[in-house]
Amino acid sequence: MTDPTGYPDAAPSRPLWLVTLADLALLLVGFFVLLQASAQPAAVTAALRSSFGGTAEAAATQAQAPAPLPMMAAGLFDFAAGSAVLPEAPATTVAWARDAVRDPRVALTVTGSTDGSAADVDPATGSAAILAADRARALAAALAGVSRRITVTTASRPGRRAAIVTLAFVGEQPSDQHP
Repeated sequence: MTDPTGYPDAAPSRPLWLVTLADLALLLVGFFVLLQASAQPAAVTAALRSSFGGTAEAAATQAQAPAPLPMMAAGLFDFAAGSAVLPEAPATTVAWARDAVRDPRVALTVTGSTDGSAADVDPATGSAAILAADRARALAAALAGVSRRITVTTASRPGRRAAIVTLAFVGEQPSDQHP
């Protein structure tokens, strides 16, 4: 049957109180799960980690290594397009880095980047990522005598043809890592 406005009759549905009762029951179950999880947070974390394929050892090493806190940066800019040859002698950058790493709580990160153009790629492979890594490695090689803790990375997005040295505070290191 249809009503005078042309709309069909509504199909019979469940009473509204039944939907409300189901919502209340789900909230109650969620509350008890929350109570159980707060009583044993390590067990819940371990269960979630194992369900996603993680291991307890990987979590322990991640928990021990705090993220470095960037403090200062210097770098070499204006590389020739498609080249990883240092545009200038890095004497000033090396002297700055040597002075900075006298503090054992400091580490260096060298990040290479490209400008994103079709000309600024590695000539042998045609890859901008490889060229960025080569630029970072070229500057890291100049800094090799400065510090044992140099990390080489590449920029995630195109920017300027450069190799940047970032000085980061990593905190106190365990005594087995120092001579």
